[in-house]
Amino acid sequence: MTARAKLEAAEARGMAMFDAIERAGLIAPGRSESEVTADITRLAERDFGVKRHWHKRLVRTGPNTVGAYYDELPERVIGPEDTVYLDLGPVFEEWEADIGRSYAMGSDPDKNRLIADLPRVFETVKGHYLATPDITGEELYRYTRRAAEAQGWLYGNTSAGHIVGEFPHAQRVPGTDRTQHGIRPGNTKRMRDPDANGNARHWILEIHLVDKTRSYGGFYERLL
Repeated sequence: MTARAKLEAAEARGMAMFDAIERAGLIAPGRSESEVTADITRLAERDFGVKRHWHKRLVRTGPNTVGAYYDELPERVIGPEDTVYLDLGPVFEEWEADIGRSYAMGSDPDKNRLIADLPRVFETVKGHYLATPDITGEELYRYTRRAAEAQGWLYGNTSAGHIVGEFPHAQRVPGTDRTQHGIRPGNTKRMRDPDANGNARHWILEIHLVDKTRSYGGFYERLL
């Protein structure tokens, strides 16, 4: 199998894990972020054999959904009208999956529209990437922001993704600027350029949509 095929297989198992999380009813009003995180960790090991996660399991609800990965935020309990997002990084047989999915707990039309827009914006940005062979990380980041704004949302992060690969993907190569590993401002390198060893680079695209009052948001990520 090619590296791409192995990453796709890992992602497929990760998406199946999301489906299992939903069937188990782990995401529900009245449950804390840490409770959901602990249950996901147990489910991942018990049902999917996941013993390693290449980054911390992230469950965010309510105003915390406006925050990005590295933000340190207070613990919250899922409310009946909250949005919730999961950001998971399970490792399957040495290959990383990096997946994000979001939910609306109640019937608020704007929150439900944001959740529905996440995969749509993802596909819009992916289509632009596929149609633009020489695009740089910085250029795709700017396009992602515009795509979010075109749907009436703010883009909620200072990056829109990163490289992914065999665990651990982000080993530092001496003399390499880590900015080149991200879909972000300052990365003027073409995303399709090979890595320092001449191998193709594979990318995760992150979509983080936030409402204009910055009171709720949602997150979605998959292989680009």
